[in-house]
Amino acid sequence: MATTVLVGAQWGDEGKGKIIDVLTEQADVVVRYQGGNNAGHTVEVGTEKYVLHLVPSGILYPGKLNIIGNGVVVDPAALLEEINHLQSRRIAVNGNLLVSNRAHLVFPYHRLLDSIREEQKGKRKIGTTKRGIGPAYADKVARTGLRVVDLLTPEKFSEKLRRKVRETNEIARAFGARPLSFKTINGEYLAIARKLKPFITDTIKLLNRLERDGKQILFEGAQGTMLDIDFGTYPFVTSSNTTAGGACAGTGIPPHRIDKVIGVMKAYTTRVGEGPFPTELHDDQGSQLRETGREFGATTGRPRRCGWFDAVVSRYSVMVNGLDELAVTKLDVLDTLPKIKVCVAYKLDGKVTDTVPADVDAMQRCVPVYQEFDGWQASTKEAREFSELPKKARAYLQKLAQLTGAKLAIVSVGARREETIFL
Repeated sequence: MATTVLVGAQWGDEGKGKIIDVLTEQADVVVRYQGGNNAGHTVEVGTEKYVLHLVPSGILYPGKLNIIGNGVVVDPAALLEEINHLQSRRIAVNGNLLVSNRAHLVFPYHRLLDSIREEQKGKRKIGTTKRGIGPAYADKVARTGLRVVDLLTPEKFSEKLRRKVRETNEIARAFGARPLSFKTINGEYLAIARKLKPFITDTIKLLNRLERDGKQILFEGAQGTMLDIDFGTYPFVTSSNTTAGGACAGTGIPPHRIDKVIGVMKAYTTRVGEGPFPTELHDDQGSQLRETGREFGATTGRPRRCGWFDAVVSRYSVMVNGLDELAVTKLDVLDTLPKIKVCVAYKLDGKVTDTVPADVDAMQRCVPVYQEFDGWQASTKEAREFSELPKKARAYLQKLAQLTGAKLAIVSVGARREETIFL
């Protein structure tokens, strides 16, 4: 495996948690490099189902080291809750979970600002989870944020927190929202800090030492390429770099130490939240994909918008991430369909284009140009080798790889570890 980055190649929710889980068997270290607890990775192990938000998916494998990198924004309360939940289910956490002392923190005032800003947008709302992720990243860029290292010095922490709560309360009053209590937040988070202290370390130094020692490192992205703050459908994006480059900035591993980039994409397409989605289906076909694929957000429970596979988006993802390999998930969701469509280009204002427009309003006007395929109408769930898949399913997968321009390496035909085909 060497040093591998795994990213979402669509709008997130591609099944990265499952793919990370099956790849972790070969890894020594699993690292989360961006995002916050607005993302959720769902992993099924036997009859058990786990939904992880901040803790890397490798935690479900005994003996693997899991690291939350400096590029993640960490809600301390949410992290402690997740740790406690894992321990209650007999998952070992002490000794195999570490948090970067340089990661920025998410507080109740970030959630308040997130809610106020989303409500003020009205019809132009982004559709955030209101977990405070955007405002936390905004504080980071504005150089006014608190970091994990601040939790280790209570007086310094309280002084910085007081300023931020005072500043936020001025905004809250202006919009008619209830002010926050510094005393309550300070007491709660100092108590949390004492419990999280054993997990905090300089992960940058540690990761670079582990890489030099030849350890197999797997970098776990959250969300997807089309939600990247720079490369996604701005402003309907998240607030971090979800693409492969974010793995370097979010962990401190140099770019030339990355050996492989794997992109995860569904055999169709989904999106949560607002924003353009050219292949979205508003009919019974879309509802069927949602119900069969259990397309409901792992973090919020929101129903996902569903549509046909978009090769324009996928080619773009291959380009900006430098994808070496593809992992295609949820092939089994298409098993019963007589016909399957793939978007191979867009029509924009009457002209055919094969690129993703930078202008979000232009992308809203894009009409998909489809190529239709015969469905295989047979179960793929029992297949464990590529040759065991129906012939038309193999042809469909090979066409997706051809259209996107990357090598097909993994096919998932179910949620469980064993329902995976390696090519």
